[in-house]
Amino acid sequence: MDEDGGKPFRSDVHQLLKDAHGSLVFIDELGHHHVGVIPVQAFPIDSPGEHLSLVSTEGHELAFVPALSDLDAETRKFVLEEIAQREFIPVIERLISVSTFSTPTTWSVRTDRGMSSFVLKGEEDIRRLRGNGLLITDSHGVTYRVLDMRALDRMSRRLLDRFL
Repeated sequence: MDEDGGKPFRSDVHQLLKDAHGSLVFIDELGHHHVGVIPVQAFPIDSPGEHLSLVSTEGHELAFVPALSDLDAETRKFVLEEIAQREFIPVIERLISVSTFSTPTTWSVRTDRGMSSFVLKGEEDIRRLRGNGLLITDSHGVTYRVLDMRALDRMSRRLLDRFL
């Protein structure tokens, strides 16, 4: 490994598996076992599934994976399971109601994970993304995502427009 970080992941040299405790284990080219490896996406919003680093418990990059599609099916499954546990970003499908049009305000929404309500502290907690997407952070630090504002129903767009 050089000082800049890990080497590219090569399935003919490296191995990634789960141990009996459910932890990811990276086996490097020297046969060293690194237990508790964490897959970290460089751009989880803009480029999910691309540019991943396999990071040790000490925070050192062990290997770099250009794209999840480069991994075999079983290894890809392990990595996706680990990412899903670490990255919880519900997608807002519909705004049901907002308590007031001045902040702080309580929002009731339907997400891809069910109904939810949260407090929006201020308009600055809504960030615009490319492609008409949004990231909305609630008062507890939970981040919600709107994939495309234009794809929301009319009432949801009207409620959202009051805060943009």
